[in-house]
Amino acid sequence: MLSRAERLTRRRDFAAVFARKKSWAGPLLVLYVRRYPAEDDEHAETRRFGFSVSKKVGKAHDRNRVKRRLRAICRAHGHGWRRGFDAVVVARTPASGVAYVELDAALRALIDRAGLANP
Repeated sequence: MLSRAERLTRRRDFAAVFARKKSWAGPLLVLYVRRYPAEDDEHAETRRFGFSVSKKVGKAHDRNRVKRRLRAICRAHGHGWRRGFDAVVVARTPASGVAYVELDAALRALIDRAGLANP
């Protein structure tokens, strides 16, 4: 499980990320990012993730499985990503029918495209 400090939980936090309108999309996932400026000392060391999986993805157990997998990917690879951003990962409909490895590759590709991976 991601720690509480690494999760977006409030509606206004999600809204702030969506309002920024910076996104990268793939066939399985869409990544929305809100970066903090370097001089923002309060958020310079934060890295928070939120997950959105709509009912289009499937039944509750399918949606929960997708969210569990996304959280596990962020927990496993998050230490290698930069800090100073909030991100919302939105799962598209085909995300429920793919293996963990494919979901992992899709999220890491979006993180790379967004420039959030450490060099």
